[in-house]
Amino acid sequence: MDKKKIGIIFGGNSPEYSVSLESSYSVITNINKEKYEIILIGITKNGEWYKYDGDIENIKDDTWHTQEKCTKVILSPNPSDKGLIILEKNEIIKLDAIFPVLHGKNGEDGSVQGLIQLSEIPLIGCDVLSSSLCMDKYLSHKLAESYGINVAKNIVINNKTPKKEIQEKVEKLKMPLFVKPMRAGSSFGITKIESENELGQALEEAFKYDTEVIIEENVDGVEIGCAVLGNDELITGEIDEIELSKGFFNFTEKYTLKTSKIHVPARISKELSDKAKELAKQIYKIHKCKDFARVDMFLKPDGEIYFNEINTIPGFTSHSRYPSMMKKAGIEFDTLLEKLIELEIK
Repeated sequence: MDKKKIGIIFGGNSPEYSVSLESSYSVITNINKEKYEIILIGITKNGEWYKYDGDIENIKDDTWHTQEKCTKVILSPNPSDKGLIILEKNEIIKLDAIFPVLHGKNGEDGSVQGLIQLSEIPLIGCDVLSSSLCMDKYLSHKLAESYGINVAKNIVINNKTPKKEIQEKVEKLKMPLFVKPMRAGSSFGITKIESENELGQALEEAFKYDTEVIIEENVDGVEIGCAVLGNDELITGEIDEIELSKGFFNFTEKYTLKTSKIHVPARISKELSDKAKELAKQIYKIHKCKDFARVDMFLKPDGEIYFNEINTIPGFTSHSRYPSMMKKAGIEFDTLLEKLIELEIK
């Protein structure tokens, strides 16, 4: 029986390039090589596409693109090709599915997904619509709110909004506030402010990552997450809980856990856990997510749950939140990867 060829895209022209390298290394290491032939497709920070045939350890330490094992490629948008074009040889490598293990801008926002959809190669993960919608925090919140789901009160400004208008809008919100780039992940550019005096610097930081910024009221409570897997029939992992000793779950805390801890399962009742799982599945469906995603929420002391955001390509190391939640539900990492592949190649 011939092995199915699975293209794994890593890297990317994104602030979250380094995060993708970690996730991709873990995915590549744990995929069943006896069943699948892995075709590695690396995208540099400058957006150059290469087929990579070197040691995967070079992906982990970000020296892969300096190797002689790189060959320039493009993904053919022609459905009849269904594969990668090797530019030097003008040859095509057929692919049975593509798994973009990318994070943030130019990887998780629908751009790469659009190219894959044009090729008609099965795409592991969310499509163009759900990827771009989930990346836009304001539109995602508005959609959820239209279904009666709780979201934090917020406003939106851009880098051309007059200062007076910003001030008038902010005055309608209750401190503390979160200032966030509209379309960024891994908590890049996010600042929590306690007073208007901190707003200017927070906006400056957020505008480094996007031309639009969303400013949200703080939701008192704990942050919880739910891993969702599947399409018609959905499977959820165990709910996790982020315990913070100070501040918020920023980039540093997400990847070092210096002053925070993640509890899987969350330290909540079964009733609240089941409620969160059902809400996560509802949010997943109304955003038209496909294959997998992680739904992040806030649980207030009174038991009310607020929607925060959806990560359509969450962190994918073996110890990341999504695989950890699935592991607690009885799905080991290698099995999880196989389930994701089989969702598409079947």
